[in-house]
Amino acid sequence: MAYVEPKNALIRGLPLFDDAKMHNFNYLCTVAHYCAKIVFMIKEIQNIAIADYDYPLPDERIAKYPLAERDTSKLLLYNGGSVSEDVFSALPRYIPQGALMVFNNTKVIQARLRFRKETGAQIEVFCLEPEQPCDYQQIFLETKECVWQCLVGNSNRWKGGVLSQRIEVAGKDITLSVERVGDAAAVNHVRFSWDGGVSFAELLEAAGELPIPPYLNRKTEESDSRTYQTVYSKVKGSVAAPTAGLHFTPAVLDALTAAGVQREEVTLHVGAGTFKPVKSELISGHDMHEEYIEVRKELIEKIIATGGCAVAVGTTSVRTLESLYFLGEQVAENPGLHPDELHVGQWTPYNREHLLSTVEALGALSAWMERNGLDRVHAHTQIMIAPGYKFRIVNAIVTNFHQPKSTLLLLVSAFVNGNWRSIYDYALGHDFRFLSYGDSSLLIP
Repeated sequence: MAYVEPKNALIRGLPLFDDAKMHNFNYLCTVAHYCAKIVFMIKEIQNIAIADYDYPLPDERIAKYPLAERDTSKLLLYNGGSVSEDVFSALPRYIPQGALMVFNNTKVIQARLRFRKETGAQIEVFCLEPEQPCDYQQIFLETKECVWQCLVGNSNRWKGGVLSQRIEVAGKDITLSVERVGDAAAVNHVRFSWDGGVSFAELLEAAGELPIPPYLNRKTEESDSRTYQTVYSKVKGSVAAPTAGLHFTPAVLDALTAAGVQREEVTLHVGAGTFKPVKSELISGHDMHEEYIEVRKELIEKIIATGGCAVAVGTTSVRTLESLYFLGEQVAENPGLHPDELHVGQWTPYNREHLLSTVEALGALSAWMERNGLDRVHAHTQIMIAPGYKFRIVNAIVTNFHQPKSTLLLLVSAFVNGNWRSIYDYALGHDFRFLSYGDSSLLIP
């Protein structure tokens, strides 16, 4: 029998027939049924009403500041439907020996800069993502100019022209200038230029302000530069912290190692979109923000060795790990894919049936990296994890308590099989502190 490779991804995995039998009525019925199943699945996900993920959150329950000792925060324990609590420093007792625990090592940058026009109007420039050069490491090393995608505060007062300010960097008197060079909806392209031969990273350290979440309703304070970073942060690029990691101390990390837990790191640079509320009635109307991820080949092989499982510290680690499956699927089907083409779309998990096992997909990704001489994979992800999503790698999550009507709450609901209300009711009823500087939970479905 001569095989015909289906060109449509929707019918990959179906029985293959020769040209004549492709017109067989039964086969066409099978294809129609399969396609209808996929369409029904994605519509069911997209028709989720965000109002079903609302809950009352009094302002006094939002932690405006962290506790003096990170690991003295409360830890909610959810395991197979039962809910209890402990202190965060006890976390290592609840992680099985030999488990692989994955942390996001991104570091929050001082992304907010303020300029003043000659008229006295203050203009705020908030760096979101590098544009030119587009590589995070490279842009921080630039010593003359660069272009960022930015949010501009008081934008209607800055129609054009160059804004400048004098700052001192490493003992040098520097002139830093900004100019709008393009506009794409709410995101502007802003060119930064400066003299003195210092790096852009040094400029941000000297002139920038660490952005804290808007729901804290306060200005950034000097203490935030320490408390709004994880103790293991390394790679500059985020404009918001991976807040589940804020509870970890060197003592807790050492206790995890002593308990036989493997610790590994990924990088996902958290964008301002993490605070973007879902304003549409259905989640189909919400555009997920795109985020940069970086994962070492060594970690991918460790996940394979554990049978395709990992404990994720924070929702950013969840999105990174789960995106790996779909990247592996892409390179398995297109071995010649260029590294710059790797991208996980918002609805990628739902727009077809995914036939590869986790180990097969990760194995394909590892092999593709080997062929391309890569020791780490770089990609962008917009993955939407909502009720109905099938988790492929993450089997436990450490996470904080999230805003009502947020995509992060959708992710939590998906992970605990819709049982999020019992978790949040317990937290509200037992004096847990909410959001970025609040308490945390260990979720095991």
